[in-house]
Amino acid sequence: MPATPPFDHDPHDRYGSDVLAGDWKARGRPTIPEVAAERDLVVELADSGFCGAILGIEQGNVVLEDRFGGRRLFPLGHGFLLDGRAVRLVAPKPKAPAGRLRTASGSFVAEAAPAKVALPSRIFVEGRHDAELVEKIWGADLRVEGVVVEYLEGVDVLADTLADFRPGPKRKVGVLVDHLVPGSKEQRIADSVARGPHGAHVLVVGHPYIDIWQAVKPQRLGVEAWPVIPRGTEWKHGICAAFGWPHAEQADIARAWQHILGRVRGYGDLEPALLGRVEELIDFVTAP
Repeated sequence: MPATPPFDHDPHDRYGSDVLAGDWKARGRPTIPEVAAERDLVVELADSGFCGAILGIEQGNVVLEDRFGGRRLFPLGHGFLLDGRAVRLVAPKPKAPAGRLRTASGSFVAEAAPAKVALPSRIFVEGRHDAELVEKIWGADLRVEGVVVEYLEGVDVLADTLADFRPGPKRKVGVLVDHLVPGSKEQRIADSVARGPHGAHVLVVGHPYIDIWQAVKPQRLGVEAWPVIPRGTEWKHGICAAFGWPHAEQADIARAWQHILGRVRGYGDLEPALLGRVEELIDFVTAP
């Protein structure tokens, strides 16, 4: 009589194991890996071929930006390709902070403290875009110090603004000027302010760039250098045209700036010629 083969199930179970137990439908089916939707990861839509870099997550959708600056939202989940292979995008898990946190400017985050009353001193910048960039990088530091940033809508009104503000020993003004180079209109205005009645309590500094846009490193936009715009062409319109972005209306220019500003993550994305000047202004208006 042949030997009884060993049991492959419980010998007391008369009917054996259930062959349908577990996820039997998934057996033999290829597994699609999960990938965290991290910023700057480039993915492709399997059905449409739309390809873009991840900018972030908004209400369960991943925001993709193509090489022309166009943005679209797609639901997280299946339907994406990474390096030609199907993946399932999931929201990235929050990262635990390592050590003390830093602000976008690179300084350490201050300990929690009551809101600070604004100093009488001010920092003035030329326009809205300058103010938005300063806020993005130095906003946390300025709030700790109680410094308010205001924009002038052009350096031409600086003298009138100072006359209204009336700077003094405890009411100092720092001014950030675009295109502050020898022989420029901006340099002549800065020299006039230094010689004027408020000169001792006003510091005018500037960067060499035609516009604050240029203070963003061009590599953040995928190019090695900012395009050279011919004389006679409005600079921002020329930049948008060179990148292939719409520029017929002011709303187009505003969207172009938001695209540029969106590529700035911290002080390392800005040119040193701007970083040093802003730090100089903060030190000036906060000095005892």
